[in-house]
Formats: sequence, structure tokens, C-alpha cells
Amino acid sequence: MDDGYSALVEKVVDQLLEDHPPGDTDPVTFLRAQFDAGLAYVWFPPGEGGLGVPSDLQAMVDERLSQAGAPPSGRVTNAIAAGQGAASILAYGSEALRRRCLRPLFTAEMMGCQLYSEPGSGSDLASLATRAVRDGDEWVVNGQKVWTSGAHRADVAILLARTDPDAPKHAGLTQFVLNMRQPGVEVRPLRQMSGGAEFNEVFLTDVRIPDSDRLGEVNDGWSVSQHTLVYERYNMPRVPRRGEGAISLAVDAWKQRPDQTSPAALAIKAELMRHWVDMEIVRLLQMRAAALRASGTSGPEGSLGKLAVSVVGRRFAEWAAAVSGPEGVLLEEGYDSYVDEPGAMRRMASSLAMLCVGSPGTSIAGGTDQIQRNIIGDRVLGLPREPAVDRGVPWSQTLRN
Repeated sequence: MDDGYSALVEKVVDQLLEDHPPGDTDPVTFLRAQFDAGLAYVWFPPGEGGLGVPSDLQAMVDERLSQAGAPPSGRVTNAIAAGQGAASILAYGSEALRRRCLRPLFTAEMMGCQLYSEPGSGSDLASLATRAVRDGDEWVVNGQKVWTSGAHRADVAILLARTDPDAPKHAGLTQFVLNMRQPGVEVRPLRQMSGGAEFNEVFLTDVRIPDSDRLGEVNDGWSVSQHTLVYERYNMPRVPRRGEGAISLAVDAWKQRPDQTSPAALAIKAELMRHWVDMEIVRLLQMRAAALRASGTSGPEGSLGKLAVSVVGRRFAEWAAAVSGPEGVLLEEGYDSYVDEPGAMRRMASSLAMLCVGSPGTSIAGGTDQIQRNIIGDRVLGLPREPAVDRGVPWSQTLRN
């Protein structure tokens, strides 16, 4: 890390805290000032929320601001929109679109979601059927999306739609920014066994999108979506410190156990240490991926990290309730309430039992474990690709569910 960059960032943080003391400043005012100072996404260009410095310096910024009592930004309360959404808008959006979206996404004045998966196009995203048809300077969209996190509170969405049905499935897609508050957009929450309803179905009926809200070139949406998904797999506010996060809940639960010496207790302790080591390996993998991203290379580390988080996290969550004994199977009071507020997932993650209930979703959200393994096999290990009978075939001629 260049010491000159570090000194610059430290100086800007000092000035922000001096001009806008968190304890005396309205949260939105503070976050706007943070964006304007270039401390929202330090690797973004100056004037667009950044300082043009390596991305790994963002962790230092976030740590210092958190210690000073600064409010959480959209990267925490609406990570999908202020994470991969903002990155895609910066890379592919017009100047007007960047001006309209980047700052309010970071301050969480504008909430967002990602309209990708469909009932028949989950793992095979490129087979999606939602259509966008050009009508002058607008596009008319019809279709259905599903498993959309946060759609029920979103103002905008990153939408992937089919614009050329006669091209092969990967070649006829285009990405847009969609106004979720307009007529023709219907959101239906999907209740989960955790009691929450963060996921949704979204129905689009004759919805209009200005061509100026297109991201990238027409029919180049697959390339744009891959940029978005790379950031989704990297999308974490910061790499946790050693022993932080879910594993700390299990360590605390162990310390509170009245029995720590019986053979059964010692077996649980051994398992706890195994999970602690696994979590530490995942943390180091995330640090490695962050360092590569800061140097400008993304590669397959996003898929490696995502798969590791999913597999290790799911194993831990399925075991963790055992460390608490009989109380480990009790869900917290009010778990069955309709959850739609920002931060619902963080509330769920504060309980070992709730982590267990929500653990199956980690193998699906952000791309299934099977898809991550395919990416790693193809791009890391150089294994032969899976047979695809629809490769090169126009989407309109392919078989679909």
C-alpha cells in the first residue's frame, strides 16, 4: 500500500470528522458529506464518491468512521444497490445517471434491488425470458422476476432483460436501471421460514424505461451483468477481524455453558475450534481477494470466496445451535413477524438459532454453489466445460420450462 495514499485518506477523514462531528450531525447530512469528500468508495474517481486510491483503504475509512460514531451508509443498509449496483452504474451508466444515483444510493436516500433471477432462469441466468422491446427512445418491459432481495422497499433496480430473442441466449440481453415506483411494477413478498420476507416476486407489465437509463450497449447485457456479479461476490463492507462475526456468537455461547469439562462438552469444544479455523481461512481468502481487487484484478476469487462463505457458513450455522444446548433450538421472540425493515438480515444474524434457520439460503443467494464450482472448474482448474446443447442456438429456438 502506498503511504502517500494512506496519508491522503487519513487527512480527508480527519477533515470530514472535524467539519461534521457525527454526534452533532444529521445522519443523511454526514453521509452526503462523506460522499462529497470521496470517502464513500475511495477507489471511485474524484467527484463520484471516491479519491481514485486503492480500494483496500476503504476498510481503514470505515473503521475510523465507525469508531467516531458515524452512521452506517447504504453499503451496509442496502448493500446490493450501494455495492454492485453503484459499481455497475459507475462503469456503464451515463453521466446523468451517475449523478442521479450514486450519491443517494450511498446515503440510502435511494433504495435499490437487482432484478436478475426468474422462475425458469435461476442458475441458467442467460436463459431469462423477461422482454424489453424498443419503442422510440424508450423500452417496454414485460416479464417476471423472483428471489429479489429488498424489492419491496426499492426505488430503483438493476434489470437484465432480453432485447433480441433471435440471438443466442448470452448475446441478446441488455441491462437497465428501472424505476420501481412506476405503474406496471408489482412486488409480492415471499415469506421465509426465518419469519422474514426480504425476498420477493416482481411482475413487470408494460413498464417503460428511457433508453438513457440503459447500462452498456444494446445486447451487451451479459458482459455488464458479469461485472455486476463479480462485485456481488466481493460485496462486503469490510473484511472482519479475526474472531469477529458469527463465530464470536458461538465462542460467547461456549463461555456461558455451565458444563465445559464433560466428554460431551469437550467434543463440542473440539468442533468449535474446527469451525473457528475454517472461518479464519475464509477470512484470509477474503483478504486475498480484496488485495487482488485493489490491484485491479478480479479473476475467479469472487467465486472462490463466495463458495467458501457459503459452504463454511452453512456447516457452521447447522452445528452452532448445539453449543447452546437445549436453548439453541429456540428462536428469538417475534421471529415470525413480517420483516421488511432495513437491517432485518443483520438482526437475524445476531442469533445462533436464526443463523441456523437462514443457512440454506447462503447456497443460493448470489449464485448457487454449483454455479460457483462450474466457474472455478472452468476458469481456475481449466476443466472441460459442461455440454450445452443450446450453445450458439437462437434463444427463440431453445427449449424452456
